[in-house]
Amino acid sequence: MTKIFIDPGHGGEDPGATANGLREKNICLSLALKLRDVLNQEYEGHTLKLSREADTTVTLRQRTNMANSWGADYFVSIHINAGGGTGFESYIYNGNYASKPETNRLRNLLHEQVVKETGYRDRGKKEANFHVLRESAMYGVLTENGFIDHSTDAEKLKSDAFLNQIARGHASGLARALGLKRKSVQYHTIQKGDTFWALSRQYHTTVAKLLKMNPGVDAERLQIGERIRVK
Repeated sequence: MTKIFIDPGHGGEDPGATANGLREKNICLSLALKLRDVLNQEYEGHTLKLSREADTTVTLRQRTNMANSWGADYFVSIHINAGGGTGFESYIYNGNYASKPETNRLRNLLHEQVVKETGYRDRGKKEANFHVLRESAMYGVLTENGFIDHSTDAEKLKSDAFLNQIARGHASGLARALGLKRKSVQYHTIQKGDTFWALSRQYHTTVAKLLKMNPGVDAERLQIGERIRVK
């Protein structure tokens, strides 16, 4: 089993960047939970752990200690950018270390999938001396998923459907990088705004097939938290 450690940036007393009525910590948590759900619902061959699953304060050292103690194989830290730009960028640790070529190869696979899924402007594959990348004892990446202080990016980040796209980009990227296999039977947990039409596009199927697989489900009255079969 491949152990994937998901780290939603900031939280609790640390809001991260704030602008346009948004707080980075809240978006990071939402993306991390969505990523967890996509990976668990659609893929197999892995186990997951999150640095936080609620609006709690977790120090940088606590985050890397958790991942190292658990023996994670891959560390992905999720953030939202600020500072006047637009688009998506990713980071690996900028030091000299034996696993750097492989760390970069895995990052490239994830990076490309997020850009493909979201249509974000590609700001590049970068390196930095971030604590969570430097002090984690496994392959790792930190993603910056749009700019909270850019009006166009902020409007996208207010959309639950767009957050689903970001999470799905991370999931498919991780699956490619880590060799995760798709489940032969897949389920989806209904979220706010879901419809059978939208789900048919998301899972590359048809409304008729969804109705056939879920005979007891009222397509006009989907309940948040309801679990339906999609494949």
